[in-house]
Amino acid sequence: MIRPLTLAPLVAALLLALPAAAATSDATLTTVSERSGFIKTGRYDEVIALCDAFAKKYPQAVRCQDFGTTPEGRPMKVLVVSRAGAFTPQEAQAKGLPVMLIQGGIHAGEIDGKDAGFLALRRALDGEIAPGALDRQVLLFVPVFNVDGHERFAAWNRPNQRGPEEMGWRTTAQNYNLNRDYAKADTPEMQAMLRLVNAWDPLAYVDLHVTDGAKFEHDVSIQVEPVHSGDEALRQAGTALRDGVIQRLAAEGSLPLPFYPSFVKNDEPESGFEDGVATPRFSHGYFQLRNRLAMLVETHSWRDYPHRVKVTYNTIVALLDLVAANGKQWQQQARAADARSARLAGQPVALDYRTTDRVRTIDFRGYAYTRTPSEVSGALMTRYDETTPQVWHLPMRDEIVPARVVDAPKAGYLVPAAHAQWVAAKLDQHGVQYRRLDRALPGAKVQAFRASKATLAAQSVEGHQRATLEGDWNAETQDVRAGALFVPIAQPKARLAMALLEPQAPDALVAWGEFNNYFERKEYMEDYVAEEVARDMLKDPKVKAEFERRLKDDAAFAGDPQARLEFFARRHSSWDTQYRRYPVMRTDTAPR
Repeated sequence: MIRPLTLAPLVAALLLALPAAAATSDATLTTVSERSGFIKTGRYDEVIALCDAFAKKYPQAVRCQDFGTTPEGRPMKVLVVSRAGAFTPQEAQAKGLPVMLIQGGIHAGEIDGKDAGFLALRRALDGEIAPGALDRQVLLFVPVFNVDGHERFAAWNRPNQRGPEEMGWRTTAQNYNLNRDYAKADTPEMQAMLRLVNAWDPLAYVDLHVTDGAKFEHDVSIQVEPVHSGDEALRQAGTALRDGVIQRLAAEGSLPLPFYPSFVKNDEPESGFEDGVATPRFSHGYFQLRNRLAMLVETHSWRDYPHRVKVTYNTIVALLDLVAANGKQWQQQARAADARSARLAGQPVALDYRTTDRVRTIDFRGYAYTRTPSEVSGALMTRYDETTPQVWHLPMRDEIVPARVVDAPKAGYLVPAAHAQWVAAKLDQHGVQYRRLDRALPGAKVQAFRASKATLAAQSVEGHQRATLEGDWNAETQDVRAGALFVPIAQPKARLAMALLEPQAPDALVAWGEFNNYFERKEYMEDYVAEEVARDMLKDPKVKAEFERRLKDDAAFAGDPQARLEFFARRHSSWDTQYRRYPVMRTDTAPR
């Protein structure tokens, strides 16, 4: 059961550490949360009012802008903050300023980022923290990403979290989880965010969350990519950003972690932890594909709201200082990564990552606990004693290596004209370059991917029936109609293009079921027809020998009447050559 939120001595100390609302002369710049002692959080009309109030109070440093509209018609707000007069992407680029985008409320019940962000922003603009930082960068602050979810407001929307008293909901009004939508970009909200990202090209993208899970003393985790994934040289900048924030948080009294603290086996602390690389459906798995830095901040849900807001506030302050100090160097490294990506043709590229079986033991600050049978569920239940801190010695698997590596195409991808319109729209959303072919390519030498096995998921995920393919690229000759798309590999977003178009990438368009029609049988040969065809084909000694060899060597085939008939159907001219053929092709030569 969740303990009632009380102002225990620790919380009281945190409230003293956080600036009081009375400390500012302008109450229009404070949040409901700040005025309540960080017990409550406000509704979205407060975000709209604060956005305008900050722009009015600091006209030389802040612009309040809409960057989208939600399905329920609410404005999506961003505060553009710069002491250098860079209020457009063009001005930021002309001045060579790094851009950092910080967002709160992608899961609107995890709303620490909104309240901490407004507090940090006001204090930075007043010169109380991060001196000079806003002269050396542009800050884009999105207080709430999931705006409609924010307004599904209730006291128990986060049953595994302490405070605030009421909060928003995890998903959007269309019931999408926005932090599963970066690659597929189904939602109006994500499409608006990607337009903002494409316009400003932020060096760093910071996503503020709250964990779920067990009870322990660690109060925040900081994960950054590229660290284990993406461009090898750019990982140096990602590591410096992660370690710099962790160092500063530790100096403020936090117990930060560089991995997400979720047990390998749910509710079993002794199972330990496994680090990994998020796929690009997640924010911090997506931006490394663009050669940019992404940080996932997860405060611990069982710390009460004043503590979590303070930790998030400290994280934002650390980020402002670090980007101000290192942003231009990291920008140069990111641009160098862009140049390397444009030269990836024919080079091995990791599509996914895995954790090896190598195990080490770490000390982890938890609480005493018991695991005893539950009279309610009948299962073993973990019960934590938060009055008794305890150091756990737990297994950790954190050696991360590529799981699937493919060579990048030598020239690029060809998207057939039949799919050009919707695929072009998807590439536009991500800022991936392509061009339309104004003439046909008859008899084009291409590589085609034919699935030896296609598994369509039994249950939908985010409204999609996902597909998992096994197979290989092989040389073929195909007629390519005019109107097809050519997606060159020679571009800065080459890794992102591969993540969307490689058929075995974990969040490719095909993996999200966008091409499932190609893995469904559409035409059939009746069994009695197949029998007649088979008897005729068996007159060919080569076919007969191959059939008998399959019967002898493959027991599953021998025992499957439909597989035996399909052996002959596949050799008949009526066989559908498009069945299990992924329609996007690779090419070694750029079309003229």
